[in-house]
Amino acid sequence: MDNPLLQDALAQQETVLRTFVDADGRISQMPAKRVKRLALLDHVAGSFEVGRKYTEKEVTAVLKRLHQDHAALRRYLVDEGFLTRDHGIYWRSGGTVDL
Repeated sequence: MDNPLLQDALAQQETVLRTFVDADGRISQMPAKRVKRLALLDHVAGSFEVGRKYTEKEVTAVLKRLHQDHAALRRYLVDEGFLTRDHGIYWRSGGTVDL
């Protein structure tokens, strides 16, 4: 992993998830600090399969289950490189993967 900021984020991911994700798995609020937001976004990116392409409707359906502002969450995922978008098609392009 060549992104030091993401490395820092992952080091505190457990704490971030306890703070910002409720018992139902929904995001209670979006972290203001970027490093914490990256930790949360990495977790959210895990909701998408590597190698699969998604329509915007499919991405919205996944994100609505996780956060009330699914549009902002989608923008964060794209802006931070966890998802890539091209002509309304999305795919996972970043984040950690469990092997």
